[in-house]
Amino acid sequence: MKKYKLTKEQLLADLYQAYYAARKHKRNKPYQLRFEANLDNNIQNLCDELYNRTYKARPSTCFIINDPKKREVFAADFRDRIVHHLYYNYTHEIYERTFICDTYSCIKGRGTHYGINRLQQHIRKESQNYKIPCYALKMDIRGYFMHIDRDKLLQICLQTLKKMSMHKVSKHTNPKWIEVVDFEFVEYLTKEIVLLNPLENCRIEGSPSDWADLPHDKSLFNSPKGCGLPIGNLTSQLFSNIYLNILDQYVKRELKAKHYGRYVDDFYIVSSDKIKLHEYASKIKTMLLQELNLLFHEGKMLIISIKQGVEFLGAFIKPYRIYASRQTINRMRKKLPLLRNKPLTKIVSSLNSYCGVLSHGRNYKLQQRLFLMNLTDLYSMFKT
Repeated sequence: MKKYKLTKEQLLADLYQAYYAARKHKRNKPYQLRFEANLDNNIQNLCDELYNRTYKARPSTCFIINDPKKREVFAADFRDRIVHHLYYNYTHEIYERTFICDTYSCIKGRGTHYGINRLQQHIRKESQNYKIPCYALKMDIRGYFMHIDRDKLLQICLQTLKKMSMHKVSKHTNPKWIEVVDFEFVEYLTKEIVLLNPLENCRIEGSPSDWADLPHDKSLFNSPKGCGLPIGNLTSQLFSNIYLNILDQYVKRELKAKHYGRYVDDFYIVSSDKIKLHEYASKIKTMLLQELNLLFHEGKMLIISIKQGVEFLGAFIKPYRIYASRQTINRMRKKLPLLRNKPLTKIVSSLNSYCGVLSHGRNYKLQQRLFLMNLTDLYSMFKT
């Protein structure tokens, strides 16, 4: 069996592919236009650095956003985003093979709608189609991205890559991953991306007052030493799933919980046994602290009767029906009036997005009411 060795020519071609992915929805951004103005030289220089193992990420830009909620973002330099897409293209299928089917974020075909549908299916099965009482345990990790231990994450990533390298790419093909992916290069990239301290030489946009009412555990500036991943990076989304895959495997294989699902750090277990859910919560709390040094929000640990409804991923799930959550509705009410002065393309994009969200459940009358109140003259163009 021959190990695959990445050639410089192939790396260059892969970087162009990663560039096209990184620029998606960013075509008119100044940083993208600057990079594109000297595209071939920029890609070639990046290729040389990566191939010669001299690549170093540039400083990130830190700022605060308020939509959909207040959070701190560290935006990577555009060339580093290309490297993130390159890494994702090389590794995401390998990592995803180790995930359970109820890991929902940053996986093709497993977004918010998939997660909502899976929770509804779990509720139906456990309640025998709503014939017996059923409950949902909901838990949320405190300051998750800010408390990911980068050394621990690197260890998990390298162990996973080593284990999966000898697995077949597909059941229907003979090659193993080690024959089609340069694992030495991938391990080099893993170390460069995971161990990067996003605070180092970062540029701060905005004033200190922007951080004034941001919760303490929602800022990387307050993270323990060696901890924290920047929210906003593609690789951070991937790594967040890899890090909590330990939790997923524990819940499914050790606790034997049948009806479990997770979207980033927001997860649930559905059961007809309320006492068992309390036991699960206690064991998960201990496991997270011992294995990953993570804590969950005591105030956000809930055991909810299915009859009352369960809020998850912007939806409110009740027996036989799904509604948009109150948070989602309030966000739309706030943003819809602001669309009037936007370009038509922005209006089209936003309304189509809202229609997609509201179409997932019994929200047609709500959709009419929201749109007709704010955009009467345009609503007829986009109604579904």
